[in-house]
Amino acid sequence: MNDGDGIAAELLEDGVQSHRATVIEFACCLKISVVNRYRLMYIFLGLALALVAIGAVVFAPSGQVNDPPDVLESYSPAAEATVLRQIDVEIDLPVNYQIELVIDGVSIPESEIKVVEETGRFRWRPNSSTIIPEWTPGLHTVWVRWDRISGLPDPGEWIWSFRVQ
Repeated sequence: MNDGDGIAAELLEDGVQSHRATVIEFACCLKISVVNRYRLMYIFLGLALALVAIGAVVFAPSGQVNDPPDVLESYSPAAEATVLRQIDVEIDLPVNYQIELVIDGVSIPESEIKVVEETGRFRWRPNSSTIIPEWTPGLHTVWVRWDRISGLPDPGEWIWSFRVQ
């Protein structure tokens, strides 16, 4: 039994040592694995940051403010405004300008546009005698093109939208 116990003890000791070796090898692999895991995490975080930066550059607004040209002194209704159905479209330009007005893709005849030549104010409102009889609820787009009547040409255009309740 002594010899058997010795063999058993020797086998047990060999098993423990081989088990220790396996644990040490596993621990070394685990350490490497943990280091690699951190490296991979930093690589993925770096890639994610790079994608966010690229996305911000590609999909962000250009930074240009969508202000009307300087020659357009004022216009009404304001861009993206919500207004009532009784609203007039008004465009205020310097004196000696003429305009072409298009609303929702429909060219408004010059005869329907009220002009105060002394101030350069142009006004249009839909009614039963105009090409567009009334404002319908929803989004409307106004496109105005202008040019100077006398002197050097100064063409320009402005497009904006507003919503009628």
